[in-house]
Amino acid sequence: MSSCQCGFESDVTQGLASVSNSLSVPAQEQKTNHGRLAVTRLTLSNFRNYASVRMETDGLSVVLTGDNGAGKTNFLEAISFLIPGSGLRGAKLAEVANTGAQKQKNETFVRWAVAANLAGSTAPSIGTGVEKTTSASGREKRAVHVDGQAVRTQSQLAEHFSCHWLTPQMDRLFQGGADGRRRFLDRMVFSMDPAHAGRTSAYMHAMRERMRLLKDGKTDDAWLSALEETMAAKGIAVAAARMDVAKRLGDLCERHDGPFPPAHLVIDGIVEELLEKSPALEAEDRIKDVLRASRGVDGQKGTTGNASEGKLSHQSDLLVTHMPKGQPASMCSTGEQKMLLTGLVLGAARLGALDEGRVPVLLLDEVCAHLDEHHLGALFDEVDDIGAQAWFTGTDEKLFHQLKGRARFASVAGGSITVNE
Repeated sequence: MSSCQCGFESDVTQGLASVSNSLSVPAQEQKTNHGRLAVTRLTLSNFRNYASVRMETDGLSVVLTGDNGAGKTNFLEAISFLIPGSGLRGAKLAEVANTGAQKQKNETFVRWAVAANLAGSTAPSIGTGVEKTTSASGREKRAVHVDGQAVRTQSQLAEHFSCHWLTPQMDRLFQGGADGRRRFLDRMVFSMDPAHAGRTSAYMHAMRERMRLLKDGKTDDAWLSALEETMAAKGIAVAAARMDVAKRLGDLCERHDGPFPPAHLVIDGIVEELLEKSPALEAEDRIKDVLRASRGVDGQKGTTGNASEGKLSHQSDLLVTHMPKGQPASMCSTGEQKMLLTGLVLGAARLGALDEGRVPVLLLDEVCAHLDEHHLGALFDEVDDIGAQAWFTGTDEKLFHQLKGRARFASVAGGSITVNE
Protein backbone atom coordinates (compact mmCIF):
# COMPACT_ATOMS: atom_id res chain seq x y z
CA MET A 1 0.00 0.00 0.00
CA SER A 2 1.33 3.45 -0.84
CA SER A 3 -0.19 6.75 0.16
CA CYS A 4 -0.69 9.55 -2.39
CA GLN A 5 -1.19 12.25 0.24
CA CYS A 6 1.43 14.92 -0.24
CA GLY A 7 2.32 18.51 0.52
CA PHE A 8 1.16 21.09 -2.00
CA GLU A 9 1.23 24.88 -2.34
CA SER A 10 -1.89 26.13 -0.55
CA ASP A 11 -1.83 29.71 -1.80
CA VAL A 12 -3.51 29.11 -5.14
CA THR A 13 -2.79 32.61 -6.44
CA GLN A 14 0.83 31.50 -6.74
CA GLY A 15 0.15 27.80 -6.49
CA LEU A 16 -1.86 27.27 -9.68
CA ALA A 17 0.96 28.57 -11.82
CA SER A 18 3.61 26.69 -9.89
CA VAL A 19 1.61 23.46 -9.92
CA SER A 20 0.96 23.73 -13.65
CA ASN A 21 4.65 24.37 -14.25
CA SER A 22 5.57 21.39 -12.08
CA LEU A 23 3.35 19.07 -14.10
CA SER A 24 5.75 18.90 -17.02
CA VAL A 25 5.66 15.78 -19.17
CA PRO A 26 8.85 14.34 -20.66
CA ALA A 27 9.04 14.71 -24.43
CA GLN A 28 9.04 10.96 -24.97
CA GLU A 29 5.81 10.61 -22.96
CA GLN A 30 4.11 13.30 -25.03
CA LYS A 31 4.59 11.17 -28.14
CA THR A 32 2.96 8.03 -26.74
CA ASN A 33 -0.73 7.12 -26.91
CA HIS A 34 -1.42 10.08 -29.19
CA GLY A 35 -5.16 10.61 -29.41
CA ARG A 36 -5.92 8.60 -26.27
CA LEU A 37 -6.41 11.20 -23.58
CA ALA A 38 -5.40 10.18 -20.08
CA VAL A 39 -4.74 11.91 -16.79
CA THR A 40 -1.34 10.66 -15.67
CA ARG A 41 -1.14 12.84 -12.56
CA LEU A 42 -3.93 14.68 -10.75
CA THR A 43 -3.25 17.31 -8.09
CA LEU A 44 -5.89 18.94 -5.90
CA SER A 45 -5.52 21.82 -3.47
CA ASN A 46 -8.31 22.96 -1.13
CA PHE A 47 -10.82 21.07 -3.29
CA ARG A 48 -13.91 19.74 -1.49
CA ASN A 49 -12.67 17.52 1.37
CA TYR A 50 -9.07 17.50 0.11
CA ALA A 51 -6.64 20.01 1.55
CA SER A 52 -3.78 18.69 -0.57
CA VAL A 53 -3.50 15.45 -2.53
CA ARG A 54 -1.77 14.11 -5.61
CA MET A 55 -2.29 10.86 -7.49
CA GLU A 56 -0.20 9.17 -10.19
CA THR A 57 -2.03 6.87 -12.62
CA ASP A 58 0.52 5.96 -15.34
CA GLY A 59 -2.37 6.54 -17.74
CA LEU A 60 -4.27 3.45 -16.56
CA SER A 61 -7.96 3.39 -15.75
CA VAL A 62 -8.66 4.00 -12.05
CA VAL A 63 -11.05 2.36 -9.57
CA LEU A 64 -11.74 4.46 -6.46
CA THR A 65 -13.48 2.71 -3.58
CA GLY A 66 -14.50 3.83 -0.11
CA ASP A 67 -17.44 4.55 2.15
CA ASN A 68 -20.22 6.87 1.09
CA GLY A 69 -19.14 10.44 1.71
CA ALA A 70 -15.42 9.60 1.62
CA GLY A 71 -14.80 11.88 -1.37
CA LYS A 72 -14.66 9.48 -4.31
CA THR A 73 -16.93 11.59 -6.50
CA ASN A 74 -14.88 14.66 -5.63
CA PHE A 75 -11.98 13.23 -7.63
CA LEU A 76 -14.23 12.82 -10.66
CA GLU A 77 -15.62 16.31 -10.17
CA ALA A 78 -12.10 17.73 -10.07
CA ILE A 79 -11.35 16.16 -13.47
CA SER A 80 -14.66 17.45 -14.84
CA PHE A 81 -13.51 21.02 -14.12
CA LEU A 82 -10.78 20.52 -16.71
CA ILE A 83 -13.33 21.13 -19.48
CA PRO A 84 -15.51 24.23 -19.92
CA GLY A 85 -18.47 24.49 -17.57
CA SER A 86 -19.26 24.02 -13.91
CA GLY A 87 -18.30 20.38 -13.48
CA LEU A 88 -20.36 17.25 -13.07
CA ARG A 89 -22.30 18.68 -10.11
CA GLY A 90 -22.97 22.04 -11.73
CA ALA A 91 -21.43 23.72 -8.69
CA LYS A 92 -20.54 27.36 -8.19
CA LEU A 93 -16.83 28.06 -7.79
CA ALA A 94 -17.16 28.91 -4.11
CA GLU A 95 -19.02 25.68 -3.37
CA VAL A 96 -16.10 23.37 -4.17
CA ALA A 97 -13.60 25.03 -1.82
CA ASN A 98 -12.38 22.96 1.14
CA THR A 99 -14.74 23.69 4.05
CA GLY A 100 -12.02 23.11 6.64
CA ALA A 101 -9.86 25.76 5.03
CA GLN A 102 -12.86 28.09 4.93
CA LYS A 103 -13.37 27.81 8.68
CA GLN A 104 -9.66 28.13 9.39
CA LYS A 105 -9.42 31.34 7.36
CA ASN A 106 -12.88 32.58 8.37
CA GLU A 107 -13.82 33.17 4.73
CA THR A 108 -16.93 32.35 2.70
CA PHE A 109 -14.69 30.60 0.20
CA VAL A 110 -10.99 29.94 -0.28
CA ARG A 111 -8.78 29.60 -3.30
CA TRP A 112 -8.61 26.13 -4.78
CA ALA A 113 -6.89 24.45 -7.71
CA VAL A 114 -7.03 21.35 -9.88
CA ALA A 115 -4.10 20.51 -12.14
CA ALA A 116 -3.34 17.52 -14.32
CA ASN A 117 -0.58 15.98 -16.36
CA LEU A 118 -2.01 14.64 -19.59
CA ALA A 119 -1.05 12.01 -22.12
CA GLY A 120 -2.35 12.10 -25.69
CA SER A 121 -3.12 15.82 -25.49
CA THR A 122 -1.85 18.86 -27.33
CA ALA A 123 -0.93 20.24 -23.88
CA PRO A 124 1.23 18.31 -21.38
CA SER A 125 -0.49 20.00 -18.44
CA ILE A 126 -3.60 22.02 -17.69
CA GLY A 127 -5.03 23.52 -14.53
CA THR A 128 -7.92 25.58 -13.22
CA GLY A 129 -9.15 27.07 -9.98
CA VAL A 130 -10.08 30.22 -8.10
CA GLU A 131 -7.07 32.45 -8.43
CA LYS A 132 -8.21 35.73 -6.90
CA THR A 133 -11.28 37.71 -5.90
CA THR A 134 -12.64 41.12 -6.72
CA SER A 135 -12.56 42.88 -3.36
CA ALA A 136 -15.48 45.20 -4.08
CA SER A 137 -17.93 42.46 -5.00
CA GLY A 138 -16.39 39.54 -3.16
CA ARG A 139 -16.93 37.42 -6.27
CA GLU A 140 -14.53 34.64 -7.14
CA LYS A 141 -12.67 34.53 -10.44
CA ARG A 142 -11.81 31.33 -12.29
CA ALA A 143 -8.29 30.98 -13.62
CA VAL A 144 -7.15 28.61 -16.37
CA HIS A 145 -3.57 27.59 -17.12
CA VAL A 146 -2.25 25.61 -20.08
CA ASP A 147 1.34 24.39 -19.85
CA GLY A 148 1.90 26.75 -16.93
CA GLN A 149 0.70 29.83 -18.83
CA ALA A 150 -2.50 31.69 -18.00
CA VAL A 151 -5.10 31.73 -20.79
CA ARG A 152 -8.04 34.08 -21.17
CA THR A 153 -11.06 31.81 -21.18
CA GLN A 154 -12.05 28.37 -19.93
CA SER A 155 -13.32 27.53 -23.43
CA GLN A 156 -9.68 26.95 -24.40
CA LEU A 157 -9.64 23.87 -22.17
CA ALA A 158 -11.75 22.06 -24.79
CA GLU A 159 -8.85 22.30 -27.24
CA HIS A 160 -6.65 20.14 -25.03
CA PHE A 161 -8.88 17.82 -23.00
CA SER A 162 -12.30 16.20 -23.10
CA CYS A 163 -14.25 13.90 -20.82
CA HIS A 164 -17.73 12.45 -20.48
CA TRP A 165 -19.40 11.40 -17.26
CA LEU A 166 -22.16 9.25 -15.94
CA THR A 167 -23.43 9.93 -12.41
CA PRO A 168 -26.41 8.78 -10.30
CA GLN A 169 -27.84 12.31 -10.55
CA MET A 170 -28.18 11.78 -14.31
CA ASP A 171 -30.58 8.87 -13.82
CA ARG A 172 -33.43 11.37 -14.16
CA LEU A 173 -31.90 13.22 -17.11
CA PHE A 174 -34.73 12.21 -19.42
CA GLN A 175 -37.42 13.25 -16.95
CA GLY A 176 -35.95 16.55 -15.83
CA GLY A 177 -35.79 19.89 -17.60
CA ALA A 178 -34.24 20.60 -20.98
CA ASP A 179 -31.24 22.39 -19.43
CA GLY A 180 -29.63 19.15 -18.27
CA ARG A 181 -30.11 17.39 -21.61
CA ARG A 182 -28.77 20.41 -23.48
CA ARG A 183 -25.64 20.50 -21.31
CA PHE A 184 -25.24 16.75 -21.81
CA LEU A 185 -25.33 17.21 -25.58
CA ASP A 186 -22.99 20.21 -25.49
CA ARG A 187 -20.36 18.22 -23.58
CA MET A 188 -20.40 15.64 -26.35
CA VAL A 189 -20.05 18.41 -28.94
CA PHE A 190 -17.17 20.05 -27.02
CA SER A 191 -15.20 16.80 -27.15
CA MET A 192 -15.46 16.59 -30.94
CA ASP A 193 -15.57 20.29 -31.83
CA PRO A 194 -13.58 22.38 -29.32
CA ALA A 195 -14.67 25.63 -31.01
CA HIS A 196 -18.24 24.88 -29.87
CA ALA A 197 -17.33 26.10 -26.38
CA GLY A 198 -16.38 29.51 -27.73
CA ARG A 199 -19.53 29.74 -29.84
CA THR A 200 -21.84 28.95 -26.93
CA SER A 201 -19.96 31.40 -24.70
CA ALA A 202 -20.24 34.19 -27.30
CA TYR A 203 -23.95 33.48 -27.77
CA MET A 204 -24.66 33.58 -24.03
CA HIS A 205 -22.59 36.76 -23.57
CA ALA A 206 -24.51 38.53 -26.34
CA MET A 207 -27.82 37.32 -24.88
CA ARG A 208 -26.94 38.64 -21.41
CA GLU A 209 -25.84 42.02 -22.81
CA ARG A 210 -29.04 42.31 -24.85
CA MET A 211 -31.15 41.49 -21.79
CA ARG A 212 -29.25 44.03 -19.69
CA LEU A 213 -30.06 46.76 -22.23
CA LEU A 214 -33.73 45.78 -22.44
CA LYS A 215 -34.18 45.65 -18.67
CA ASP A 216 -32.52 49.07 -18.35
CA GLY A 217 -34.92 50.47 -20.94
CA LYS A 218 -32.16 51.22 -23.46
CA THR A 219 -33.54 50.86 -26.98
CA ASP A 220 -30.57 51.84 -29.14
CA ASP A 221 -31.43 49.97 -32.33
CA ALA A 222 -27.89 49.74 -33.65
CA TRP A 223 -26.57 48.32 -30.37
CA LEU A 224 -29.39 45.83 -29.97
CA SER A 225 -29.21 44.81 -33.64
CA ALA A 226 -25.49 44.10 -33.33
CA LEU A 227 -26.08 41.86 -30.31
CA GLU A 228 -28.97 40.11 -32.06
CA GLU A 229 -26.82 39.56 -35.13
CA THR A 230 -24.21 37.87 -32.92
CA MET A 231 -26.88 35.74 -31.26
CA ALA A 232 -28.28 34.68 -34.61
CA ALA A 233 -24.92 33.86 -36.19
CA LYS A 234 -23.57 32.02 -33.14
CA GLY A 235 -26.92 30.35 -32.52
CA ILE A 236 -26.95 28.94 -36.05
CA ALA A 237 -23.40 27.64 -35.63
CA VAL A 238 -24.24 26.11 -32.24
CA ALA A 239 -27.35 24.42 -33.62
CA ALA A 240 -25.50 23.08 -36.66
CA ALA A 241 -22.78 21.56 -34.47
CA ARG A 242 -25.36 19.97 -32.15
CA MET A 243 -27.30 18.51 -35.09
CA ASP A 244 -24.15 17.09 -36.64
CA VAL A 245 -23.02 15.32 -33.48
CA ALA A 246 -26.52 14.10 -32.63
CA LYS A 247 -26.90 12.53 -36.07
CA ARG A 248 -23.45 10.97 -36.10
CA LEU A 249 -23.88 9.63 -32.57
CA GLY A 250 -27.31 8.22 -33.31
CA ASP A 251 -26.05 6.55 -36.49
CA LEU A 252 -23.08 5.05 -34.65
CA CYS A 253 -25.19 3.73 -31.78
CA GLU A 254 -27.56 2.14 -34.30
CA ARG A 255 -24.70 0.48 -36.21
CA HIS A 256 -22.73 -0.70 -33.20
CA ASP A 257 -23.82 -4.14 -32.05
CA GLY A 258 -23.17 -3.63 -28.35
CA PRO A 259 -24.80 -4.59 -25.06
CA PHE A 260 -26.56 -1.25 -24.59
CA PRO A 261 -29.70 -0.21 -26.54
CA PRO A 262 -29.27 2.15 -29.49
CA ALA A 263 -30.91 5.56 -29.25
CA HIS A 264 -32.44 7.90 -31.79
CA LEU A 265 -31.58 11.57 -31.15
CA VAL A 266 -33.56 14.61 -32.26
CA ILE A 267 -33.06 18.25 -31.23
CA ASP A 268 -36.24 20.22 -30.64
CA GLY A 269 -35.78 23.93 -31.38
CA ILE A 270 -36.70 26.65 -33.85
CA VAL A 271 -33.10 27.11 -35.01
CA GLU A 272 -32.70 23.41 -35.77
CA GLU A 273 -36.07 23.37 -37.54
CA LEU A 274 -35.07 26.34 -39.69
CA LEU A 275 -31.73 24.76 -40.60
CA GLU A 276 -33.48 21.62 -41.80
CA LYS A 277 -35.76 23.63 -44.11
CA SER A 278 -33.66 26.54 -45.31
CA PRO A 279 -30.08 27.74 -45.97
CA ALA A 280 -28.08 28.99 -42.99
CA LEU A 281 -28.17 32.66 -44.03
CA GLU A 282 -31.95 32.55 -44.44
CA ALA A 283 -32.30 30.88 -41.05
CA GLU A 284 -30.04 33.53 -39.50
CA ASP A 285 -32.20 36.33 -40.88
CA ARG A 286 -35.31 34.65 -39.46
CA ILE A 287 -33.73 34.42 -35.99
CA LYS A 288 -32.81 38.11 -36.12
CA ASP A 289 -36.42 38.93 -37.00
CA VAL A 290 -37.66 36.84 -34.06
CA LEU A 291 -35.30 38.58 -31.64
CA ARG A 292 -36.19 42.05 -32.92
CA ALA A 293 -39.91 41.37 -32.64
CA SER A 294 -39.59 40.05 -29.08
CA ARG A 295 -37.64 42.97 -27.59
CA GLY A 296 -40.61 44.41 -25.73
CA VAL A 297 -41.82 41.10 -24.33
CA ASP A 298 -38.30 39.97 -23.42
CA GLY A 299 -37.64 43.23 -21.57
CA GLN A 300 -40.89 42.92 -19.58
CA LYS A 301 -40.44 39.25 -18.70
CA GLY A 302 -36.70 39.39 -18.15
CA THR A 303 -36.16 36.29 -20.30
CA THR A 304 -35.06 35.81 -23.90
CA GLY A 305 -37.24 33.97 -26.36
CA ASN A 306 -40.95 33.97 -27.15
CA ALA A 307 -42.35 30.48 -26.57
CA SER A 308 -44.87 30.92 -29.39
CA GLU A 309 -42.01 31.34 -31.89
CA GLY A 310 -40.18 28.19 -30.79
CA LYS A 311 -37.11 27.37 -28.72
CA LEU A 312 -33.97 29.39 -29.42
CA SER A 313 -30.48 27.91 -29.06
CA HIS A 314 -30.38 28.40 -25.28
CA GLN A 315 -33.77 26.69 -24.97
CA SER A 316 -33.55 23.73 -27.39
CA ASP A 317 -34.08 20.23 -26.08
CA LEU A 318 -32.50 16.85 -26.80
CA LEU A 319 -35.17 14.21 -27.41
CA VAL A 320 -34.02 10.59 -27.05
CA THR A 321 -35.90 7.48 -28.16
CA HIS A 322 -35.17 3.90 -27.03
CA MET A 323 -35.01 2.39 -30.53
CA PRO A 324 -35.69 -1.33 -29.78
CA LYS A 325 -38.85 -0.33 -27.92
CA GLY A 326 -39.72 2.66 -30.10
CA GLN A 327 -40.42 4.54 -26.89
CA PRO A 328 -39.33 7.98 -25.63
CA ALA A 329 -36.60 7.69 -23.02
CA SER A 330 -38.76 9.62 -20.54
CA MET A 331 -41.25 6.73 -20.57
CA CYS A 332 -38.67 4.01 -20.01
CA SER A 333 -37.91 2.40 -16.66
CA THR A 334 -35.06 3.70 -14.50
CA GLY A 335 -32.95 0.71 -15.47
CA GLU A 336 -33.63 1.22 -19.18
CA GLN A 337 -32.78 4.90 -18.91
CA LYS A 338 -29.47 4.01 -17.22
CA MET A 339 -28.73 1.57 -20.06
CA LEU A 340 -29.55 4.26 -22.65
CA LEU A 341 -27.34 6.82 -20.93
CA THR A 342 -24.48 4.35 -20.63
CA GLY A 343 -24.78 3.55 -24.33
CA LEU A 344 -24.78 7.24 -25.26
CA VAL A 345 -21.71 8.03 -23.15
CA LEU A 346 -19.83 5.05 -24.58
CA GLY A 347 -21.04 5.98 -28.05
CA ALA A 348 -19.74 9.53 -27.69
CA ALA A 349 -16.34 8.19 -26.64
CA ARG A 350 -16.32 5.75 -29.55
CA LEU A 351 -17.35 8.48 -31.99
CA GLY A 352 -14.50 10.67 -30.75
CA ALA A 353 -12.05 7.83 -31.31
CA LEU A 354 -13.33 6.90 -34.78
CA ASP A 355 -14.19 10.29 -36.29
CA GLU A 356 -11.98 12.74 -34.41
CA GLY A 357 -8.97 10.62 -33.47
CA ARG A 358 -9.30 11.68 -29.83
CA VAL A 359 -10.49 9.28 -27.13
CA PRO A 360 -11.98 11.21 -24.17
CA VAL A 361 -11.60 10.28 -20.51
CA LEU A 362 -14.67 8.64 -18.96
CA LEU A 363 -15.87 9.49 -15.42
CA LEU A 364 -18.21 6.71 -14.27
CA ASP A 365 -19.61 7.37 -10.81
CA GLU A 366 -21.32 4.49 -8.98
CA VAL A 367 -21.88 2.62 -12.24
CA CYS A 368 -22.74 -0.60 -10.39
CA ALA A 369 -26.22 0.77 -9.66
CA HIS A 370 -28.82 -0.63 -12.10
CA LEU A 371 -26.21 -2.76 -13.92
CA ASP A 372 -25.99 -6.49 -13.25
CA GLU A 373 -22.65 -8.32 -13.35
CA HIS A 374 -23.10 -9.25 -17.01
CA HIS A 375 -23.65 -5.65 -18.10
CA LEU A 376 -20.88 -4.44 -15.80
CA GLY A 377 -18.51 -6.81 -17.54
CA ALA A 378 -19.82 -5.62 -20.89
CA LEU A 379 -19.23 -2.01 -19.81
CA PHE A 380 -15.64 -2.77 -18.79
CA ASP A 381 -15.02 -4.53 -22.10
CA GLU A 382 -16.52 -1.62 -24.07
CA VAL A 383 -14.21 0.82 -22.28
CA ASP A 384 -11.23 -1.36 -23.19
CA ASP A 385 -12.40 -1.73 -26.77
CA ILE A 386 -12.73 2.03 -27.16
CA GLY A 387 -9.32 2.47 -25.55
CA ALA A 388 -10.48 5.05 -23.02
CA GLN A 389 -9.06 5.82 -19.61
CA ALA A 390 -12.00 5.48 -17.20
CA TRP A 391 -12.32 6.58 -13.58
CA PHE A 392 -14.77 4.35 -11.70
CA THR A 393 -16.16 4.83 -8.19
CA GLY A 394 -17.95 2.42 -5.87
CA THR A 395 -18.25 1.32 -2.27
CA ASP A 396 -17.37 -2.33 -2.86
CA GLU A 397 -14.08 -3.20 -4.53
CA LYS A 398 -15.33 -6.75 -5.23
CA LEU A 399 -17.79 -5.42 -7.81
CA PHE A 400 -14.82 -4.35 -9.94
CA HIS A 401 -12.97 -7.68 -9.77
CA GLN A 402 -13.16 -8.01 -13.56
CA LEU A 403 -10.86 -4.99 -13.83
CA LYS A 404 -8.02 -6.54 -11.85
CA GLY A 405 -4.88 -6.17 -13.94
CA ARG A 406 -6.56 -3.63 -16.20
CA ALA A 407 -6.88 -0.68 -13.81
CA ARG A 408 -5.22 0.97 -10.84
CA PHE A 409 -7.18 0.46 -7.60
CA ALA A 410 -7.15 3.03 -4.80
CA SER A 411 -8.94 3.52 -1.47
CA VAL A 412 -10.37 6.90 -0.47
CA ALA A 413 -10.79 7.92 3.17
CA GLY A 414 -10.20 10.89 5.45
CA GLY A 415 -9.25 13.38 2.76
CA SER A 416 -6.50 11.17 1.38
CA ILE A 417 -6.10 8.45 -1.22
CA THR A 418 -4.10 5.24 -0.95
CA VAL A 419 -3.13 3.27 -4.03
CA ASN A 420 -3.38 -0.50 -3.59
CA GLU A 421 -0.19 -2.11 -4.86
